Amino acid sequence: MAHSPWRNATTEVHAGYSPSGDHLPMTVPIYNTAAYEFPDYATAAALFSLKAPGFTYSRTGNPTVAVLEERAAALEGGVGANATATGQAAVALALLALLQGPNHLVASNKLYGGTMDLLTDTFVDFGATVSFVDPEDPANWAAAITPKTRGFLLESVSNPLATLVDLRAITAVAHAAGIPVVVDNTLPTPAAYRPIEFGADIVVHSATKALSGHGSVLGGLVIDAGTFDFSDAVRWPQIAGPKARYGGDTLLGRYGAKAYLMLGRSKFLHDLGPTLSAASASSILTGIETLSLRVAKAQSNVLELAKALEAHPAVARVHHPSIATHQDFALAKEHYPGGTGCIFSFDLKDPAWVPSLVDSLKLFALAANIGDARSLIVHPAAMTHCRLSESQLAAAGISAATLRLSVGLEDSGDLVADLLAGLDAMAPSKGAAATAVRQTVNA
Repeated sequence: MAHSPWRNATTEVHAGYSPSGDHLPMTVPIYNTAAYEFPDYATAAALFSLKAPGFTYSRTGNPTVAVLEERAAALEGGVGANATATGQAAVALALLALLQGPNHLVASNKLYGGTMDLLTDTFVDFGATVSFVDPEDPANWAAAITPKTRGFLLESVSNPLATLVDLRAITAVAHAAGIPVVVDNTLPTPAAYRPIEFGADIVVHSATKALSGHGSVLGGLVIDAGTFDFSDAVRWPQIAGPKARYGGDTLLGRYGAKAYLMLGRSKFLHDLGPTLSAASASSILTGIETLSLRVAKAQSNVLELAKALEAHPAVARVHHPSIATHQDFALAKEHYPGGTGCIFSFDLKDPAWVPSLVDSLKLFALAANIGDARSLIVHPAAMTHCRLSESQLAAAGISAATLRLSVGLEDSGDLVADLLAGLDAMAPSKGAAATAVRQTVNA
């Protein structure tokens, strides 16, 4: 496992780049080029045959993107990373490298709606099978394993209900069966939680979200811990088996701990082309420089909002582990001391109130993103998770009354006031209770 010599805030600013070249630019240059000139024929041949490191064409590698990859790997404690055009592409590439042929995946039943679409539709078309389990009980994962299982997939903090997992217990189950664990760490980010330290083998991110933090760019990352044993050529033929594509060599023999990443880069980035642009990589790098500060501010706002919503008579339940009655309250304190990220959800007492509340808000924009500097709201059942069946929604804990908040960097008092103004109109018995909430928050 690679470790940055610095703490998070320093790594966010410095990892992967030192000023160089004629002008020593302080910020990472944007290498806005498709191709690269080679000094001679021998160098070109070595690079294209993957026998020497370097850049051949920006579909598979670019100097600006490479800095982002190195910085992300340093933040998560991995040996390296592959950047992709979107977070969805990152999840797809991470799993494509594991699910060769009609193999099997065990996945959390509390996943982002787009990931559910990928697993229940596109991957089924590829011949893969998926078993969905409640992620909070490690026994569920063990019971779902088959001889064809080639991966576990879960979110470190679930979207949209902010449920947590005992990742050490889950990875112990997986590793006993020779199965790698893929963790989507988009919500807490490495500023708050580092899955590799809890046993994860592969970490994925939608860099669109809190890593960039400004809602103006798309991107994804696949980060490898470099610790999983891919040496079984029967189970992992694309990594440990000889391939004509590589002159009969094995990726494991050539690249060792980085073989999984090289499979993603040389095969899936090359063949499918979900490439992150240099300009997008630069934008994400700029966002990462303030990651720790933004994560701390968003978490502070989340705690204030969760407290205010829990006390309001129009709210049936708040889904956040800071609430003392939440099933993950103790786990949050032990494993997530840096917080759980910018999102959480709450249920209204009457689902018929959803449209009126959403339309009344002034600061919470109705927009399907998370991790933005601006606060956002969505109705998962009608928007981000609308293609889930009723049984899938129920398994995920999502009802018609559930609303998801992505909490931004505004003043917490203003955000609370915006929500309470809308909620006050929903509950006929608000009166003194709503006033007490305001007084508590403003104290």
